[in-house]
Amino acid sequence: MALLVAGTAQADSQAAAPAAPAPDYADLADLADSTPLVIRAQVRKVIAVEPARARGARPGWARAFVEARTEALIGGNRAIGEQLRYLVDLKLDAKGKLPALKKKSVALFARAVDGRPGELQLVAPDAQLVWDPALDARLRALLAEFYAPGAPQKITGVREALHVPGTLAGQGETQLFLSTASGDPAAITVTRAPGAAPRFSASFSEVVSDSAGLPAPDTLAWYRLACFLPPQLPASANIGASDADRAAAAADYRAVIGQLGPCPRQRR
Repeated sequence: MALLVAGTAQADSQAAAPAAPAPDYADLADLADSTPLVIRAQVRKVIAVEPARARGARPGWARAFVEARTEALIGGNRAIGEQLRYLVDLKLDAKGKLPALKKKSVALFARAVDGRPGELQLVAPDAQLVWDPALDARLRALLAEFYAPGAPQKITGVREALHVPGTLAGQGETQLFLSTASGDPAAITVTRAPGAAPRFSASFSEVVSDSAGLPAPDTLAWYRLACFLPPQLPASANIGASDADRAAAAADYRAVIGQLGPCPRQRR
């Protein structure tokens, strides 16, 4: 990264800004997903980059060069030094000033720059969050999910949807076979019986249990489904034998999306 800065706009002159809203689960998961390093660091210096050099910065944001000191490696297994340097995009306050970050602790989602000790590249321009104990606890719990054996993998789409009607009116089962980035199996099953609420189950393995239910909100399995399944069942994936079967599969898919609920994010 090119460390081109304007030397006058440093953290010493920054005005305090209102606290940003706490990130949603999906915000943290977006940043943590495939991030090589999650670091807690204390900011030592913030210098604004000249606007002409800050290509791609969003309106109302400014790019800054930051010098920081490592406090802890929260995630990742690569050794890092004590002194860190990186570029980050920061949201300006109502007066157009950078937020006051000097001496504050931050969480960084980053990768090391080969051949440049101490230099980091954030995984997104804004991949820095102000650290506090609550954020630390949330991050550690989230990373434990990501690193767990058999953790749910990225969903890339719906491969096939098949509805099989039962022998009674209102009885049937829809199976949704999902595509994953890793090629690992993932599926959702919707089972209906007359006079009963539908039963849902989700699996990220070869074994599908009809009693597993859909994952709870703010879990990694929920994130994989709620945040990445398409809002409507793709027609090309709906392989039912009849129009009625295909309509039932589409209806069951809508029910799954409704049960999972929205995927709110603070970051855009």
